[in-house]
Amino acid sequence: MLARVQERLERAAEGRAGPAELEAALERAREQIEALAQTTAELQEGLPGAVQDGLREHFRPSGRHLAEVRGLMSQVIRRLERLEGDLLAERHARVDDLALLVDLVASGWRGVDDRLARIETALNAPPATVYRMEERRG
Repeated sequence: MLARVQERLERAAEGRAGPAELEAALERAREQIEALAQTTAELQEGLPGAVQDGLREHFRPSGRHLAEVRGLMSQVIRRLERLEGDLLAERHARVDDLALLVDLVASGWRGVDDRLARIETALNAPPATVYRMEERRG
């Protein structure tokens, strides 16, 4: 059972995402957001000036609301990323704590096994010869 627990702990430790993997995921997300912004800019440039002016006038309040929502979403994303990192770090810390606890329990049982082996050896040893002092003098 102890071997199975240690094996599970080793598998959990292998599944950790490294800082490079997290940085790569963040970089991909940033690139995708930049691509979306570029596509939006290209679409805006493609509209005729009169249509753009009419749309700007018509959707000006919506544009402000969208800007606010975009800012709020950025905050939410940053907070979620921070929470995810904290949660992952906490999980890894608990796995490390569990590994230490398993090692402590295993070393305790090894000590018990050693003591039992010494007791069994002492019990299986031939009995010592006991002489009474009165018999030796006489």
